[in-house]
Amino acid sequence: MFDVSFSELLVIAIVALLVIGPEKLPKVARTLGALTGRLQRYVAQVKEEVNREVRFEELQKLQQEIEQGVQQTEASIKSEATKLKKEVIASSVAKTKAVKKTAVKKSPIKKIKVKS
Repeated sequence: MFDVSFSELLVIAIVALLVIGPEKLPKVARTLGALTGRLQRYVAQVKEEVNREVRFEELQKLQQEIEQGVQQTEASIKSEATKLKKEVIASSVAKTKAVKKTAVKKSPIKKIKVKS
């Protein structure tokens, strides 16, 4: 980010020593160090929060995709089950009719007319 060489740091330190004075310089340096540390922690927290939000959004998209897949699969299964049910009913009706026809043809019992 900032490209500061050793000679530039030395110039800054000498100017700070002259402006601030040798008695207050250690206290100012400590304060600057603490502020720099706080700033770094704050930036790290912000980065982590942004990353967390991005991951959360990705998980929400993934959840929506999974839900859509589940709904499509469920609809497909229901339609196939309906088709199978219709086929089973049609087959059952056809077998029942076939059994009735063969039973009537092969029946040894003759119809007797009753006179009243």
